[in-house]
Amino acid sequence: MANPKKIAAVEGIVERFREANAVVLTEYRGLTVQQMKDLRTRLGSDVKYAVVKNTLAKIAAKEVGLDSLVGNLSGPTAIAYVKGDPVAAAKTLSTFAKENPLLVLKGGVMDGNELSADDIKKLASLESREVLLAKSAGVLKALMYQAAYMFTAPASKAVRTVDALREKQEAA
Repeated sequence: MANPKKIAAVEGIVERFREANAVVLTEYRGLTVQQMKDLRTRLGSDVKYAVVKNTLAKIAAKEVGLDSLVGNLSGPTAIAYVKGDPVAAAKTLSTFAKENPLLVLKGGVMDGNELSADDIKKLASLESREVLLAKSAGVLKALMYQAAYMFTAPASKAVRTVDALREKQEAA
């Protein structure tokens, strides 16, 4: 018969997996409690960063269909459950890993797709959602300006032609 505490722990992990947009596995061996606290603070309220027991996390991962995580669940593992912007979380984790080499990015899952440690670093190199939206808006604005210019150009050219003909007639 299974231990009720372990069953509850697996159910908690399963719930976090289901709620998360992305999941990032890290190895935290050698980090101090203060460094872990600092990382949690940097990640913010949209990311739940928790140390897990590998055997319980493997059971939970299999239960929700995240079998690709099972291979990375070895050694001291902490999981970042991302509910908000995965790019922002990846940036924070990647930056923290550069500052604290003891934090190792193992891999993860985003939108059902497996992520390697390199994929997480590539994700971290993307610009934030707000910057990408601002750039898109700028491109759309430029396209609209060009379209408006193209629509007004023939009328403007016609007016200049008529004015030139009128001046020519007055001069003659």
